[in-house]
Amino acid sequence: MNRAAVTSLLVFLLLVGLAWYLSDLQSTPPPAPTGTGSAELSTLTIAPEGKMAGYSRDRFPHWSSQGNSCDTREIVLQRQGADVRTDKSCKATAGKWTSPYDAVVVTDAGDVDIDHTVPLAEAWRSGADKWTDDDRAKFANDLGGIQLLATTAASNRSKGDQDPGKWKPPVRSYWCTYATHWVQVKNTYKLTIDQAEHDALASMLAAC
Repeated sequence: MNRAAVTSLLVFLLLVGLAWYLSDLQSTPPPAPTGTGSAELSTLTIAPEGKMAGYSRDRFPHWSSQGNSCDTREIVLQRQGADVRTDKSCKATAGKWTSPYDAVVVTDAGDVDIDHTVPLAEAWRSGADKWTDDDRAKFANDLGGIQLLATTAASNRSKGDQDPGKWKPPVRSYWCTYATHWVQVKNTYKLTIDQAEHDALASMLAAC
C-alpha cells in the first residue's frame, strides 16, 4: 500500500472514531448530582409554586431580640464580619463584610443587607403559608448559619424573592455552596420545590 493510500485510510479511521465519539457524547445524560446536597435534593417534594395571596413580610416577624440589646441582624453582622466593633446598643460601628454573592467588600454596616437564602416570599409559596406566625418567625430569624447572609444591598435586591431557577449568584464559585444551603433550608423546613428550581439546583450541585 502506497503512502497516499495509508494516509487516506488513517484519515478515514480518524473520522469514523470522531463520529462515534460525538454520537456517544450526545447520548450520554448529564452527570448526576453528587454529595450531600444532591442526596437531600432527591428527598424534596416537587410541586407547583403556591400563590402569594395573604402574603406579607409582617407574617414573618424578623430581626427578633437576641439578648444584650442585640437583634438578629446585629448578630449576623458580628458573626460574618471581620474586625467588627459595636456600640453599647449592639450596633456595628466598624467592620468589614465580604458579600458571598458578588464578592464585594463592604466597610459600612449600613450598606449591608441581611439576605434570607430562601426568601420569605419563596417560603410562603413553598408551604410556609400554612405555618403559624411563630413558625415563620423562627424561619426568618434562623441563626443556624446558612439561612441568613450578610450581602451587598445590590445583590440582595437583584435576587429579590427569586429561586435558583430564576436567579443565581454572580460569583459562579459560590454556586455549589448556594445550592447546597438552599436545599438544606428547604429540607429542614419541609418546603417544596418546583421543577425549574429542582433542575437549576441539580445543575449547580453537579459541579460541586
